[in-house]
Amino acid sequence: MELLPAERNARIEQRKTRLNERLLREHDGSVIFCDASSQPDGHSQGPSLATLPFAALIEKLHREAQRSGPVGMIATRVSPDALPLTIVFVKPTASAFELLTAAARAWKTFAGSSIRNLLVASHGLEPAFSSRVLEAMTTAALAATAAMPALKSKPPRHVDIERITLNGEGGIDADRVLAVDRGNHLARWLTTLPPNVLTSGNYRRALTTLARRCGWGFSFFNEAALRRLGAGAFLAVARANEHRDAGIVRLRYRARDRRRVAGKLALVGKGICFDTGGINLKPHKSMYQMHEDMQGSAVAVGTLRALTDLDAPYDIDCWLALTENEIGPRAYRPQEVIRASNGVTIQVVHSDAEGRMALADTLALATREKPSLVIDYATLTGACVMALTERFSGAFTNRPDWRTQIELAGRASGERVWTFPMDEDFDADLDSPVADVLQCTLDSKGDHILAARFLNRFVPAETPWIHIDLAASNRSGGLGHIPTDFTGFGVRYTTSLLLDQQLLGDRPHKKATGKQAAGKLVRLRK
Repeated sequence: MELLPAERNARIEQRKTRLNERLLREHDGSVIFCDASSQPDGHSQGPSLATLPFAALIEKLHREAQRSGPVGMIATRVSPDALPLTIVFVKPTASAFELLTAAARAWKTFAGSSIRNLLVASHGLEPAFSSRVLEAMTTAALAATAAMPALKSKPPRHVDIERITLNGEGGIDADRVLAVDRGNHLARWLTTLPPNVLTSGNYRRALTTLARRCGWGFSFFNEAALRRLGAGAFLAVARANEHRDAGIVRLRYRARDRRRVAGKLALVGKGICFDTGGINLKPHKSMYQMHEDMQGSAVAVGTLRALTDLDAPYDIDCWLALTENEIGPRAYRPQEVIRASNGVTIQVVHSDAEGRMALADTLALATREKPSLVIDYATLTGACVMALTERFSGAFTNRPDWRTQIELAGRASGERVWTFPMDEDFDADLDSPVADVLQCTLDSKGDHILAARFLNRFVPAETPWIHIDLAASNRSGGLGHIPTDFTGFGVRYTTSLLLDQQLLGDRPHKKATGKQAAGKLVRLRK
């Protein structure tokens, strides 16, 4: 079983040419986006369908569909080869999430077809809106065709997309679309691997290989090194593991152009490769998917991969807390008092609150390097899912004036977040009679907020910090443009947060031109 996904070689070509039948026949399938705004007569939708290729058929299907109300999508087959064609009607006011969702639905109309060469076109849309729909469909097509791990004795046939031709006004940043896709694919791939494949040791070995491919620095703090550092919180979680291969991985990326370094970023990820709950053992239903409890680390490394491919103007350290939370005679127990690497003592309440323990030491180590910004990712609390469902993820920050930018990045990217309060008076609920802080409370009220307040103890006040509780990391049937249950939520979001909202530095990000990913080709044609 491969621990890392194969590199993808999709090409994106951008054109501005007449939309005709010949262009459609050059591709295995086509998607055309039209304006859904009603015309003055109240019956037609968008620009005249009479100017589209195969207009007579499309107008006929449109009239038939209108009998049931507004038309959102028409799927048919055209030409002697019965090539699939989907017409999508979208409103110019549609959000990024709505466009990504519509694009994913459009792709599903190709079920049963092998699409290697896809045409994505806009018809009569304003340039800015055209760019948005072209980007959404490209993103959805790439996500839908990304191979996932398969361990069947007869692996299913997989057809990867080779070329996406974009035709319409405006354009997209193809470098960024491909980079974010690679990062998201990596995050989803790692999360899908079974727990007997992605053990802590195998995860470390996979990261060693990935570091060589991407030119990252690699170091590993094993249990002996962590004992010397006093990382008692992490080591408590790792104590019951049969294999002594837990530890904290540090990956290092340094901006190539030293003149435009905009800041130092730390990405931190929870990497619990399997979570039994420990002494406070989970019931079967809650434990069944707990190989996914490392998704925070997968998102962190996927984000690092995307930013590396974009030659992002930051120095980045990526810290990944890799362990299992097992049960056994050495497992840590309620009422133990543990000392973390920054000296804070923790009264253990529940062994299934292991994620905040592992992150406590990892955050403390990461912030010793004095980064300009820390972002951590974790599938941390069920309380966040209860508060938001799996449609949003929770965000917390020690910089209250960033809340607007944090949520704007979610709306702009289509990976939506909601910021929760971080007021100091919540700390009273974590007062301990015997230690500096309680690990959690018994009743779990507002546990997502209390978990963030707990982690706040391990981030110096002078260090800007954002904590993402990944409530949207697993949604049955997928979310937005992602068709798999494991969504890789956070790679696309963080790219938008950094490059669009520009939380690091005061200079806009300039698109890289020197470094091209293998197999990538972008052609601009008139």
